[in-house]
Amino acid sequence: MLDKKTLTPIAAAAMFIAIVGVTNFLHGTQRLLPGSTKATPVEMWQTLAGFLVLLLSGLASAFACHLIVRYEALHAHWSHDHVEAGPQKFHAQPTPRIGGFGLAVGLFMSGAVLLAKEQFISDDQFGYLLLASLPAFLGGITEDVTKNVGVLARLALTMLAAAFGVWLLGAVIPRLDVPGLDTLLKWMPFAIAFTIFAVGGVVNAINIIDGYNGLAGGHAVIVLAAMAYVSVRVGDGFLLTSALAMIGALLGFLFWNYPKGKIFLGDGGAYLLGFWLAELSVLIVARHPEVSPWFPMLLLVYPIFETLFSMYRRKVVLGLSPGQPDRMHLHQMIYMRLTRDRMNVSDPASLTRLNSRVAPFSWLLTLCCALPAVLFWGETQWLVAASGIFCLGYLLLYRQMLKGRASR
Repeated sequence: MLDKKTLTPIAAAAMFIAIVGVTNFLHGTQRLLPGSTKATPVEMWQTLAGFLVLLLSGLASAFACHLIVRYEALHAHWSHDHVEAGPQKFHAQPTPRIGGFGLAVGLFMSGAVLLAKEQFISDDQFGYLLLASLPAFLGGITEDVTKNVGVLARLALTMLAAAFGVWLLGAVIPRLDVPGLDTLLKWMPFAIAFTIFAVGGVVNAINIIDGYNGLAGGHAVIVLAAMAYVSVRVGDGFLLTSALAMIGALLGFLFWNYPKGKIFLGDGGAYLLGFWLAELSVLIVARHPEVSPWFPMLLLVYPIFETLFSMYRRKVVLGLSPGQPDRMHLHQMIYMRLTRDRMNVSDPASLTRLNSRVAPFSWLLTLCCALPAVLFWGETQWLVAASGIFCLGYLLLYRQMLKGRASR
């Protein structure tokens, strides 16, 4: 039975997507007005087809996650994420961590529909994107099942996926609007190496913020909705459909993940999601010179800065290995602030409710980046300024959370 807490995040995400869709429709219908000479960036039927893909992907993902949850007892011995598994575990009871299967099912359902209706996309680009994502997904899901795939091996597989993206889709970062670095990016070997490194970094960043119910999934829905909007503005049906397909898969997963935490993304889901976000970020800049490279940078600045700051904090401040896990990420600090007066709570239902209170704060941070990103998607100076403001705000918020923890 659905309750208000279950429906609220889904309704909020659907509303954000609907606003994007209505805006796209209004842009498209301008050419139908008498005397209008404005061309439609993306044909209206392509936008509607994209939303059909979103619906089918969401239903397929939700059904796959339903089967995982329904038959949990059959696979619990290899799929569960146990409470005592590490310092970054904040859930109340053992839970399946193979939600990445749900995302994959949704995306492959989208691929099957697009293959059957080739007019949606003029070539096999979506299939190539799916194919390129497989090394990252398979490396993560193997870790979820066996708990025996090292960090370096998974990182290597994400970089292999990025290399496939370069080969199959031409997904190479052409510029960053940074003097000096743009000159280096004109040399293709450097551009390819830099792209592979950057994609691997984004994948790892998404995995880092995947710590609470709905956190990474809700963040990605907002980012992808912004990318879908700009894809329409620049007339790219492939990127629009790719963004909407992943949004649908995420909404199907979130139906079971938030707020009750019946299933987790796991490494397979986080790596697949991170790769998808990274590749769309590279492609939207590589395919459209009018889009500033700081548009996707601003959309993803929260997980990227979280990762960079964590590395600095561990290595420079604490003198530890940058890869050493701890409980000092911003979302963990927020959780501890929210639970400071409820230290004695131990029943699973209450712990799950407290867990789910963290994600809305992350969504708010993401919205603070997404709104200026969609307003100034072609204006680097404004996007750089917004990114800098976010980083400063992050540091101030973290400092405040740290003070609150010290006072406890």
